[in-house]
Amino acid sequence: HWGGEGKDNSRTPSLCLIHRLDHIVMTVKRLKDTTMFYSKILGMEVMTSEKALCFGDQKFNLHEMGKEYEPKATHLVPGSLDICLITKMHLEEMVQCLKACDIIEEGPVPRTGAKEPIMSIYLRDPDGNLIEGSQLYFLMMECCLIFIPPNWFD
Repeated sequence: HWGGEGKDNSRTPSLCLIHRLDHIVMTVKRLKDTTMFYSKILGMEVMTSEKALCFGDQKFNLHEMGKEYEPKATHLVPGSLDICLITKMHLEEMVQCLKACDIIEEGPVPRTGAKEPIMSIYLRDPDGNLIEGSQLYFLMMECCLIFIPPNWFD
């Protein structure tokens, strides 16, 4: 495994070998609670007898604590995930949907995304994972079109 500091890493590839993210494994306390939250609140599709959640081209594989598959991460702890998910829905619509559930912890707030600025809201799933729901926003100076997210100046 990677040696880190003090190890000879001179044979490390100099180019990025990764193309995209396929799936993430989440360690959860109870599969049923997790699948209910992500399917009912965030609209993800439950797959393979509650052991996976699909959205877009991505997937969350769910491993119930104490019943994990091999190989697995070294330190398994439910509630240790902090992830940002991009919505196609207008963020204000998402806020209105989630207000009924009373689960918004923070936001909307401006943040820096992987490729461009985003507006985000934060909530927690049943295990305490921090879920950031975000919408991309654009400043397109060439054509003088400016999209400013709702409540940007609030």
